[in-house]
Amino acid sequence: MLLSAGEAKNLGPSSGPNRLRDLCTFCTISLDQEEVYRTKVYEKSVSPFYGEDFYFEIPRPFQCLSFYVYAKSMFQIRDLPVGKVAIRKEDLYKYCGKENWFQLQPVDPHSEVQGKVHLEMKLNELITENGSICQQLVVQIIACQGLPLISGQNCDPYATVTLVGPARWVYKHFEVILMKKTSDPQFEETFHFEVTRSSSYKGRSHFHVEEEDIEKLEIKVELWNNGNLAQDVFLGETRVSVKILRNDHIHRAWYLLQPKGNGTKSKPDDLGSLRLKVTYTEDNVLPSACYTALRNLMLKSPDVKPISASAAHVLGDICRESVGYEALLPVVRLLLHHNRLLPFLTSVAALELENTQEANTIFRGNSLATRCIDDMMKIVGRSYLTVTLKPVLNEIFESNKTCEIDPVKLKEGDNVEVNKENLQGYVQKVFTSITQSSSSCPPLMCDVFRSLRQLASKHFPADPHVQYSAVSSFIFLRFFAVAVLSPHTFQLRSHHPDPEISRTLTLISKTIQSLGSWGSLSKNKLVRQLLVIRCFLDEISSNVSKESSGVEDSFVLKEGEVHKRAQGRKRIGKKNFKKRWLRVTNQELSYHKQKGKEALCVIPVKNILSVEKLEESAFNRKNMFQVIQSEKPLYVQAGNCVETNSWIEVLSQVSRCNPGRLSTFHPSAYVGGSWLCCKEPNESTPGCKPCTATVLANIQLDIDCDRETERIFSFFSSNRSRLQKMEDACAGMSVYLGQQEECSAFTIQDPKETFHTQNVLKLAEN
Repeated sequence: MLLSAGEAKNLGPSSGPNRLRDLCTFCTISLDQEEVYRTKVYEKSVSPFYGEDFYFEIPRPFQCLSFYVYAKSMFQIRDLPVGKVAIRKEDLYKYCGKENWFQLQPVDPHSEVQGKVHLEMKLNELITENGSICQQLVVQIIACQGLPLISGQNCDPYATVTLVGPARWVYKHFEVILMKKTSDPQFEETFHFEVTRSSSYKGRSHFHVEEEDIEKLEIKVELWNNGNLAQDVFLGETRVSVKILRNDHIHRAWYLLQPKGNGTKSKPDDLGSLRLKVTYTEDNVLPSACYTALRNLMLKSPDVKPISASAAHVLGDICRESVGYEALLPVVRLLLHHNRLLPFLTSVAALELENTQEANTIFRGNSLATRCIDDMMKIVGRSYLTVTLKPVLNEIFESNKTCEIDPVKLKEGDNVEVNKENLQGYVQKVFTSITQSSSSCPPLMCDVFRSLRQLASKHFPADPHVQYSAVSSFIFLRFFAVAVLSPHTFQLRSHHPDPEISRTLTLISKTIQSLGSWGSLSKNKLVRQLLVIRCFLDEISSNVSKESSGVEDSFVLKEGEVHKRAQGRKRIGKKNFKKRWLRVTNQELSYHKQKGKEALCVIPVKNILSVEKLEESAFNRKNMFQVIQSEKPLYVQAGNCVETNSWIEVLSQVSRCNPGRLSTFHPSAYVGGSWLCCKEPNESTPGCKPCTATVLANIQLDIDCDRETERIFSFFSSNRSRLQKMEDACAGMSVYLGQQEECSAFTIQDPKETFHTQNVLKLAEN
């Protein structure tokens, strides 16, 4: 999912003392009631510009995507809710890929609901003690699913079941037993309500309630969280009319929980509006066997001659007009997983060079080859960017020195010479970090750069510099310069920079881009920079094993507040979990009582054997993961489901090359003398489940090949008309023995081979 929180306008009540003119605001994003992201706090304004993008995989089912706007007050303990925008999952398609203004709605605790309840209702005929016959309504509350977390923990739910009559009279009320620490309680409780029979009853074998009476009765089920000493929290309700049993004497169904009173409210004050852009994609993945033919066809792409006749290249060709080269990402991921990406990239790069006339334009356009290499670098180079740029970017954000050198944009009191000196200092630090980072460059990137050099030298033998331009156009222009300009996009920073820092990053990025223009460096006779850059490019595009030149500096990869289980405790209890500040650097994992305090425990990264999710049943807590080491595992609960994935990804990346990494693990905990997952009594028993992450070319990847193939299939399916046009173009070229006008939209070198691929594609899709 890709979310963009653009801006808000006219926040707060339209008049009165609650006007938000003097308060700072921020926006949060929630899946159901679980907050997963929040923006920075923005300056005092009733129309703040947030301008933040969030991209994440949704790791669990959800019902509603919500955006909340809060006001931060200096005199209030809690942030003040201004309003919210809630979009149900089934309505996301209406807004997908488009910017929309949404009216903010009031935030009412009784309207904040999620989850569903499973009910069974039936009518029984009952003979009373005096021999009369009446009807009995039997209601069973079976279970609930997806109830919200309360203060980050599983709730303590109980339910009430009430028969409600005309004018909301309560005929009878029952309370369901309390369940402890679960969001998916199994109640399995049955309740009986005697329903007064109608006066027209004449002894029929099946009791029939008159329609006018049926419509006056309904069952109301409310879910609550037991607050112990605090006030109980409303979790949601559902109402089911007894008339549903007119034609079906037994009814069983799941019901989504609704706000209290079904959310009927009077018209609220104008709370303002929020501009959002939501892009939501849902993949329905079939069993793996369904994708065998298409997957095998895609994996043969690197071997097809010419490469333009391969299934992967055909996909890029037919999707170019509709989605650009977006369809190539699942192809890159699939080939990468099966170690088939390098020969494919080499072939498509060679094809592009065949159509390149000038050496100074080499790999400068947006083409199939450049897009595939871009995607490869973003996938395998994330850790490389973190190691190289994160420390210096953190310094730029924290020091926040003014670097504006444009006289038109200078503020009053700015000194252009001082600003120029600040900018030069930042640029030199970024330049040094990049040119000394060759030992961290992923092997696959080095292999691709080496191929590009060889291809460029072969195509332009008279130009000695073109081999360097071929590499610098990717590593500087498309990799480092882009990451410096938008560090939040590459997870190098958690939020968008403010306008002043953004301007500084723009100036630095432009300088980095100039490094990618080998010709401009030569023209300006920057001999020293040329030598340093040439040495760096030689190192990242050679097949010589590179070693680090010295002790690597420590820098923070991720840190934040979590709940950690005390190690060595034998019982499950609330006191066993304590709030801690978790910190991951490139050298160690540590936790602290608070941010900035001395470490309570330090685990060297080299000692981490695996990082995996932990089943909720282990400690009755959601969003838990485990860091497995030679000592006892470290059990950690993150703030939400997205944060859990983020911690696992960072820790897996930093420990990916550790010797002795485990191949299996225990998905639950060792409690009460046995593993909860496999019931083995021996604590040292090897894991009962395979580790999810795999090591590929020194890059930690978790690629679902069936999902990627499903995406490829969907792109082919949605572009069938273009595929047919390409097939017609191949037929036309074969008949008329040459390139026809209608063929110019496609790259067809060998119409016979391309036509064959298209026919095989049709068979693979069926």
